[in-house]
Amino acid sequence: MSTDTAVAPTTGTSDVRSYLSLTWSRIKGGETGVLPVVGGLLLVSVLFQALDSHFLTPGNLINLLVQAAVFALLGMAEVFVLLLGEIDLSVGFVAGIGAVVLAWLARPQLGWPWWVAILAALVITALIGLLQGTLITRIGLPSFVVTLAGLLFWQGVMLFVLGNGGSILISDPVLTGIASATVPRLAGWVIMLVVVGVSGVVIWRRDARRRSSGLAAPPAALSAAKIIASLAGGSALILLANVDRGVLAPVYGLPWVVLLVLAVLVVWAYLLGRRRFGLYVYAVGGNAEAARRAGISLARIRTLSFMLASLTAGIAGIVYASRLRSISTSLDGGTLVLYAVAGAVIGGTSLFGGRGKALHGVLGGLVIAAIDNGMGLLGFSAAAKYVVTAVVLLVAVTIDALARRRRPTG
Repeated sequence: MSTDTAVAPTTGTSDVRSYLSLTWSRIKGGETGVLPVVGGLLLVSVLFQALDSHFLTPGNLINLLVQAAVFALLGMAEVFVLLLGEIDLSVGFVAGIGAVVLAWLARPQLGWPWWVAILAALVITALIGLLQGTLITRIGLPSFVVTLAGLLFWQGVMLFVLGNGGSILISDPVLTGIASATVPRLAGWVIMLVVVGVSGVVIWRRDARRRSSGLAAPPAALSAAKIIASLAGGSALILLANVDRGVLAPVYGLPWVVLLVLAVLVVWAYLLGRRRFGLYVYAVGGNAEAARRAGISLARIRTLSFMLASLTAGIAGIVYASRLRSISTSLDGGTLVLYAVAGAVIGGTSLFGGRGKALHGVLGGLVIAAIDNGMGLLGFSAAAKYVVTAVVLLVAVTIDALARRRRPTG
C-alpha cells in the first residue's frame, strides 16, 4: 500500500544535507510526489506569459483561480474513486443535478432560504453517490457501467426538469456571490495569517513529534522553511487579489470561491490523510484482498467513497451555477467528467489505485484551467484546447506508469 502523501526519506535524519540526499534518492526511485505537476504548471505559465504578456497579470491570475474552482472540485471528487482503482463517469451531470436542485429551490416562486437550497443540493447529490455506490458494491456491477448509466440518467433528469432548451436563473445575492463576491482586503490578510499560522503549528508539531519518536521527518530548518514558504505564497496571493482588476468599477479582494475550494481541500486531505477511513481507502486501493483479510469492509469503504465523490461534485455544481448565475441544458457534463478524471490524473493520482490525495485534484484542475485560460487569451479554438489537454493527460499517465515501474515492489 502506498499513500503518496509526500516525498520523504524512509529513515530519520539529523541534518538538511542528509535529508535532501535521501529525498533525491526517493525521487530517482519513482516517488516524485507533486513535483511533475508543479513543474508542468510553472512551464505552462512561463510559456503562456511569453506568448501573451497578460497571462500573469493580477486580474487574469485571480480569474484563473475562479475558473479552476469547478475543475479542482471535480478533480477532488474523482480522486476518491480513483484511489480505489475505480472510476466515476457521472460526476459531471451529478454536479448538474446539484445545480438544478439549488436553482429550483431558490426561485422567487418558492422563496426557499439560500442555505436550505444549498443543503438540499448536497443531500441529493450525496444520495446519488450512495445509490450508485450500493449498486457497485452490493450487486457487484462494474463502476464503469453503473456510472456511465448514471451519466445518461442524470442528464435525462436534467433535461426533464429544465425542459428542452430551458434554464433557471439564480437571483439570490448570496448564491451568486459564492463565485463572484470577494473578501474585503483587510479581511483577506487576516484570513491568510490565520490559515498560515494554524497550518504552521500543525506542520511544526507533526515534524517535531516524528523527530522525537525517531521516525522519518525533515530537520527543524526545513520545517521552518516550509512555514516561511507558506507565508510567502499566501502573502503573494493576497497582494495579487488586492490589486484593482475592475473594468467599469473597482474590484478588489480574494474571491470567496477560492476559500471554499481551500476549505474542501483541507477537510478531504484531513479525512484521507489523518482518519481511519482514509487509511482504509488506500488499503483497499493498494490491495483489496489483503484489506479484506485484515477485516476492512470493502463494500462500506467503496460505497462511502462514491458517496463523497458525488457530494464533492454537488459542491462543484453549486459553484458552476453561481458563476453563471443560472443553470441550463447547455451544461456539458460529459466534458466536465473528462476534465475531472484528467485533472486528478494530471495532478498525480494513479489510475492503478492506492496512490493519490485531494491536493492532486486541485493541482490538476489548475493545470486544466491554465491551459483553457492561456489558449483563450491567444485565440485558440475549443478543438485546440482539447488536443493540448489530451497531450498533457497522456504525458501525466506516462510519467505515472514509468514511475510505477521504478518503485520497489517489495
